Amino acid sequence: MIQFDTSGLLPHERFDHWCEVRARNLFGVTIELARERRPAFSGRFSARMVGQSTLAEMEASSYRVSRTKQDIARVTGDSLCIGLQIRGPGWLDTGRDRVSFIDEGALALSFSDLPMAGTPQRADGFLFRTVKIPLAALDSPVKGLRDLAAAPLPATSKYTRLALASFNALAQRPPDAVDADLAVSHLAQLALLARGSATPGMPESRAALHTGYRHAAHELIMRNLHRPDLTPAMVAAWLGVSIRQLHLVFEPTGKSVARTMTALRLTEARRRLAAMPDQQVADIALACGFDSIATFYRVFRSTFGMTPTECRLADLGGWSIRAGTP
Repeated sequence: MIQFDTSGLLPHERFDHWCEVRARNLFGVTIELARERRPAFSGRFSARMVGQSTLAEMEASSYRVSRTKQDIARVTGDSLCIGLQIRGPGWLDTGRDRVSFIDEGALALSFSDLPMAGTPQRADGFLFRTVKIPLAALDSPVKGLRDLAAAPLPATSKYTRLALASFNALAQRPPDAVDADLAVSHLAQLALLARGSATPGMPESRAALHTGYRHAAHELIMRNLHRPDLTPAMVAAWLGVSIRQLHLVFEPTGKSVARTMTALRLTEARRRLAAMPDQQVADIALACGFDSIATFYRVFRSTFGMTPTECRLADLGGWSIRAGTP
């Protein structure tokens, strides 16, 4: 895990350090910022390995960025890059009159070693997350990956929606997950499908689709967890698939869609019990979609081996379940 924050530097040193050490030598890019704005510059960067790939997050003051031929020669990546513009929209120029607007919430795909230039739309900073995938780590017959100039994935494509859900799931994964490389491979395949660079009917595309639909279903369930009327059929309809297709997507997990919904409700309830110690147990149960407090207590105890109150005390560190004493 790599972490860096300019707050530990003197104001007049922050931009120069970010520019030379972080941007030029680590990221392999050139950045520009008006001299009068440099004393107010701030930046935060973190990166960790996800299998053979690197997941990085960067938050900083707005600046112009480019990857020139000289930058590429100095820091070669030979990687597929999938980036999420969380905050701070802007324009991306990849030459030959190819200019794209990267909006907030947009995913972009590119080969790392092609020139580009980015210009922010606003001056209030940006938040960007990216996965850098070495081409050597991709088990895919896709050709022409080194010709993929940076561009956003089309917002209207179903593959983009699935890729975004898979990207978010990857960012939340524990760093030691054993199937990390497979998760990255599925994400890359979905992004390539969205760009029209992969064939939908291939086995690797079908596997990626199943994973993407499962992650998208998880997101929909979490967003609607408070609804007691939430059903697998509703989730399938929102995704535009049949209920049978949805069940097939969840088959490899060993849990049905309904059991997955219950598990997510219980996990969120347990999180809230510890995070919101002043909130009533009944209110938490209702907020997580349980319309029967008796049912909530029964399934909670069956799953965690203790009542919600005991669990709250245990998670807060003020209760010894085995000893039964505070």
